[in-house]
Amino acid sequence: MASRREKVESLLHRGSNHTPSSVLVFSTLVAVSGSYVFGSAVGFSSPAQTGIMGDLGLSLEEYSVFGSILTIGAMVGAIMSGKIADRLGRRMTMGLSQIFGLLGWLAIVYSKVSWLLDAGRLSTGYGIGVLSYVVPVYIAEITPQNLRGAFTNACQVMICVGLSVMWLIGPFIPWRTLAFIGAIPCMLQIVGLFFIPESPRWLAKVGLWEDCEFALQRLRGKNAEIFEEATEIRDYTEALHQLPETRVFDLFQPKYARSLIVGVGLMVLQQFGGVNAVAFYVDSIFISAGFSSSIGSVAVVIVQTGLYVILQVPFSLLGVLLMDVSGRRPLLLVSAAGTFLGCFLTGISFLLQDLHMNNRMSPILALVGVLVYTGSFSLGMGGVPWVIMSEIFPISIKGSAGSLVTAVNWFGSWVISYAFNFLMKWSTEGTFFMFASICCLTILFVAKLVPETKGLTLEEIQASMNLFTRN
Repeated sequence: MASRREKVESLLHRGSNHTPSSVLVFSTLVAVSGSYVFGSAVGFSSPAQTGIMGDLGLSLEEYSVFGSILTIGAMVGAIMSGKIADRLGRRMTMGLSQIFGLLGWLAIVYSKVSWLLDAGRLSTGYGIGVLSYVVPVYIAEITPQNLRGAFTNACQVMICVGLSVMWLIGPFIPWRTLAFIGAIPCMLQIVGLFFIPESPRWLAKVGLWEDCEFALQRLRGKNAEIFEEATEIRDYTEALHQLPETRVFDLFQPKYARSLIVGVGLMVLQQFGGVNAVAFYVDSIFISAGFSSSIGSVAVVIVQTGLYVILQVPFSLLGVLLMDVSGRRPLLLVSAAGTFLGCFLTGISFLLQDLHMNNRMSPILALVGVLVYTGSFSLGMGGVPWVIMSEIFPISIKGSAGSLVTAVNWFGSWVISYAFNFLMKWSTEGTFFMFASICCLTILFVAKLVPETKGLTLEEIQASMNLFTRN
């Protein structure tokens, strides 16, 4: 009998010629509309700030609570997301999260007092915290291995699109109208969920074998041959059912160590590399670098919006196209190298300013650094960690592991968003050199620990991740 290693290595060379069916494409589009909601929720607070503070008489501190409470809600949603998705299924979990999102947006639309505004933002945050886990997991579980990377990375594209739309139209329409527009994708996804199949792997996990095969046939196409894939899902799921029921603390067993280190490590490095510092405070970065005094405050706003429209969306699309061609690891390595360069150039711009050397170059270097960082992050570090997170955990622990990894991501987001202004007061150049060091650490982490998952089924990936820790 072939050894486990020989089995896995032989599977690495097995091709797949699946082409996407109309049901698969439609199901993915319905799922990633949740990612669009994610992006629009994050992008809402910036263009709405002036209008909300003026209409409701909020102080800067009160508006800061409104902006940041989204992250608190998302952390709570992330912690609960895995258990909910395992208990209710992927499709119903997306619907539940969108109900919270819809109620949150409507509370913002009709709010007359700050507490209702904050409650709406908290509810929306809870919804996107759940969505940030369940959407990539659902897409990873319904797609064949040759398409999984590109389809799952579409989540990052839709986040960028949602954020860009809010930033583009926000300055020109009332904030209540902007919030109502944010609610529309929630309703669209709720309706769309009635027309898409449940994840075949979740159906197999709960013992609904006939439903699993029916869903798989719908996703692959009426005339597609699904026997081999269905058999692999069944065999893998039955093997998992023979193991003892897992609990949260079972995540920390040695056999899951590599999966957990990779999943948590990528999320920590993604956030502590400074992405939310750049996304939330790009205008203050430019102002600190002398950009606004050189070109004017209006140009700062134009550049700020252009960063997302001109760079994030196209580079995210490029990442989708390359995901299943170049593989996950090369994209991560190139992306991390680019974010390192972007942070390093921005740090140099602040260093030149502090040393009173070449002050004309300082704003230009800051602009180039932020542009390089934004494009590089969108290429790989933005979406690939979520793709890998959805691939590496066995379905028996996927709920608990996914909750932990997603919660870590949102906690890191909150830490960086909260601490950035204090770090800038401590040392402007030191802040970006610190981010650059973390990006450099990311390169080493990916090179040494992150597996290449291109072209493998989820079952093959999970077997290879635990290959050397099982008896």
